[in-house]
Amino acid sequence: MNTSGLGELEAVLAVARLRSFRAAAIELGVSTSALSHAVAALESRIGVRLFNRTTRSVSLSEAGAQFVDSVAPALSTIRGALEQAGRFRDTVSGTLRINTSAGAARQVMPVFIAFLQRYPDMKLDIVTEGRLIDIVVEGFDAGVRLAETVPRDMIAVPFGEPQRFAVVASPAYFAQHAPPRTPAELHAHQCIRARMPSGVIYQWEFERRGEALRIDGKGPLTLDEPGLMLQAVRAGLGVAYLTEWNVAADLQAGTLVRVLEDWTPPLDGLCLYYPGRRHVPAGLRALIEMIREYADARRVRPSSKGRAARGGRRA
Repeated sequence: MNTSGLGELEAVLAVARLRSFRAAAIELGVSTSALSHAVAALESRIGVRLFNRTTRSVSLSEAGAQFVDSVAPALSTIRGALEQAGRFRDTVSGTLRINTSAGAARQVMPVFIAFLQRYPDMKLDIVTEGRLIDIVVEGFDAGVRLAETVPRDMIAVPFGEPQRFAVVASPAYFAQHAPPRTPAELHAHQCIRARMPSGVIYQWEFERRGEALRIDGKGPLTLDEPGLMLQAVRAGLGVAYLTEWNVAADLQAGTLVRVLEDWTPPLDGLCLYYPGRRHVPAGLRALIEMIREYADARRVRPSSKGRAARGGRRA
């Protein structure tokens, strides 16, 4: 048996209640000798005899009676706390803290809403920020990011459609500037630049038939939020590099025009990720299952090919 900590205290309380080492050992499912050693170890450590023993009887000493009176309520509280914590293993309830980017959160919100509707005892605490963090150190249960940015020591659950970036501008802008036919021609355009959370200016990434390029476009405006970039490009201030998800409605409506589409191949999509496989709370297991349902419904399959992580993209 566990001969330290709670195990010793449980042994003392069982013997005190049953007035018998043998009966206490049977109740606790251990041998009589193991139980006797546990009690003796505790008595030795605190330097006080808790039981008066004879060949025929066992009784509490004065010190033992005071000890049991003090310990029993505290141990009952500890048992209750352990049982309550254990319920999170099997009961879909409690709070999940999730870290993600604002763009990724907007894409995954339908899943989060459906999750809360299915499990009304659950709560989600979602924090959106651009920077990539250590979710364990920061106290989060899980994160949602593009697959290529998920740390290698995390368990990743893919969901959502593959992501692509789009180079776009307004029709009015392209009426005054010839649309670029290659990424290199962007140097002649007004580019709406993106600042990463680290402060670094994000270089636009392109790839076609094995040729990969990065373009550090110049322009009058630098922003750190895709929604603001979308406003700027709609107003005709220049060319922007945004995810298809952000510009899909504008492309369909014709308020934005896309160029260089053959230079922006698809990337792996978003992932929910979390640390380790042991002791996953029931609430997180339920969210993982719902995400897999969402992915299966759209026949999404994780790609074995993906670009190497490049310091964090915008979803």
